[in-house]
Amino acid sequence: MALIKSISGIRGTIGGKPGSGLTPADIVRFTASYAEFISGSVSGKKSTVVVGRDARISGLMVNNLVVGTLLGMGVDVLDLGLTTTPTVEIAVMDEHADGGIILTASHNPAEWNALKLLNDRGEFLSAADGERILAIAEKDESVYAAVGELGVYRTDDSYIQKHIDKVLALPLVDRDAIGKAKLRIVVDAVNSTGGIAIPALLHALNVEKIDRLYCDPTGHFPHNPEPLPEHLADICNAVVKNRADLGFVVDPDVDRLAIIDEMGEPFGEEYTLVAVADYILQHKKGNTVSNLSSTQALKIITELAGGEYFASAVGEVNVVEMMKEKGAVIGGEGNGGVIYPALHYGRDALAGIALFLTHLVKSGKKCSALRAHYPDFYISKNKIEFSPEMDIDRLLHAMVQKYKSYPMLTIDGIKINFGNDWVHLRRSNTEPIVRIYAESDMLSKAEHLAEKIINDFKEFVNNR
Repeated sequence: MALIKSISGIRGTIGGKPGSGLTPADIVRFTASYAEFISGSVSGKKSTVVVGRDARISGLMVNNLVVGTLLGMGVDVLDLGLTTTPTVEIAVMDEHADGGIILTASHNPAEWNALKLLNDRGEFLSAADGERILAIAEKDESVYAAVGELGVYRTDDSYIQKHIDKVLALPLVDRDAIGKAKLRIVVDAVNSTGGIAIPALLHALNVEKIDRLYCDPTGHFPHNPEPLPEHLADICNAVVKNRADLGFVVDPDVDRLAIIDEMGEPFGEEYTLVAVADYILQHKKGNTVSNLSSTQALKIITELAGGEYFASAVGEVNVVEMMKEKGAVIGGEGNGGVIYPALHYGRDALAGIALFLTHLVKSGKKCSALRAHYPDFYISKNKIEFSPEMDIDRLLHAMVQKYKSYPMLTIDGIKINFGNDWVHLRRSNTEPIVRIYAESDMLSKAEHLAEKIINDFKEFVNNR
């Protein structure tokens, strides 16, 4: 069993003893703490929180506990039911709500669930606000409302359509051009809420033929729900078998987007953002942002378009903060997360699909040819585990000293630039582990660079 309490919410495996897994007691305590935080930031009126969930099996149970606790804390609740993470974010803004809770463990397997917490702008909480909620939860002294002060409960199952309407209204989305292309598209929604949202979006975009693969929102994931190439054999085969033009894959809460080309080959999750950014930058000159572990291909296309690229610390909240600071016209994360501020400041697979399709059909290229248009980079992802008593900070300092002559960023771990290659080192907050991301123009070179860094760590340990 596992329970992880962090500034962004609470995440864990369902069941077990309180404090060791995501149990009803943990859900109630953390929800009450969030309600206390939200109510404390609202003066002179009752607070309202939007709640929505993905389709995982534990979702209804968790939803009932969260909604009941919010009502018991005197908070009004708008329950969207089965929906997507970006849809909840949009609903918070549209409803002028004071916050939102998304019940999803994102790409984690079915035994996991989580409470993702939003502020009144429909964005993930800042580190400072997250720390305040953790402190409230630690005290565990929440006071519940009397009967006359209980919250009011209402539902609204129309927000996915409202979300789609907002995507269609974006000036850079051209549904007529998409319709004229007469595309055939395969969708893998891993039996979660993408199975509701993505076919409906494609239909609204005038896509003629939609082949649904795992689009029944039962929560029974047919494969590992993280949209990585090693998990996508079924849709790759389906695209080829059905002679489709491309395929789309989303994670259970529909904020990450992976693309399969007409040859049945993954487009590359790092390149979802690259392709969408390329399209946006063709129409609006400006800056871009992604996190330190994302491909440098975004930097290259941004500079070619006359903009400036900025790298943030890892985490959506950090990307959003820097996007606002630098006035970015597009940004996101290399995990297939597109953040388009013209719609809202959150990763949004629906926006990503609509913008990508418009870009694809207007380019006149097949999906594989569009991917070939971008520079090739490959990221090798590794980790090294140390004994619990190891002073990892000392080892990271030794790495800084060894490579101090190279350009380096230390805003989130250590990122060292070796000409056209880079390596990013991040220590875990919960385990004695350092994660190692290395990128080069060849996978073998990226793997060699990661191996070199791992050997450096081993040398530091042996010489301590």
